[in-house]
Amino acid sequence: MTFEEIYRRYSQQTFRVCLGYTNDAEQARDLVQDTFVAVWNGLSGFRNESHIATWIFRIATNQCLRAVAKAKRMPVADLPFNLAVPVEESIEEKVTILYRCIAELEETERIIISLELEGLPQAEIASVVGLTSGNVRVKVHRIKDKLAIKLKAYEQFR
Repeated sequence: MTFEEIYRRYSQQTFRVCLGYTNDAEQARDLVQDTFVAVWNGLSGFRNESHIATWIFRIATNQCLRAVAKAKRMPVADLPFNLAVPVEESIEEKVTILYRCIAELEETERIIISLELEGLPQAEIASVVGLTSGNVRVKVHRIKDKLAIKLKAYEQFR
């Protein structure tokens, strides 16, 4: 598989994973770019010991974790959570709200749920985050519960 094919196949998924971390499309695009620069640089050393998607998502996760750590060192002003929202939300708006809620999760939870949303098998997610498959399965269930609570709270503020 050529680099171009890899990029075409995995860039959108990688973008959504990065968006789950940042809740900022521009920063997510930057992280995707950084991820694929690292993929390009490391492609010759990829040993096919895991699925290429697992390897790419691990790189993306590392890029996101570095960005999160850097952002924690820089103070930012919080935006009000309960901005006026039209009564009828489009699918795109609902996805934006979901990613906003995902961005509020702790780092490992964001990794897990972002990869879960991309349809990555839980065994591969476990490989990316360094947990057992059983532990990932339990965490996915708990994360979904947390997100349901966050989404319900968002609905109350509408």
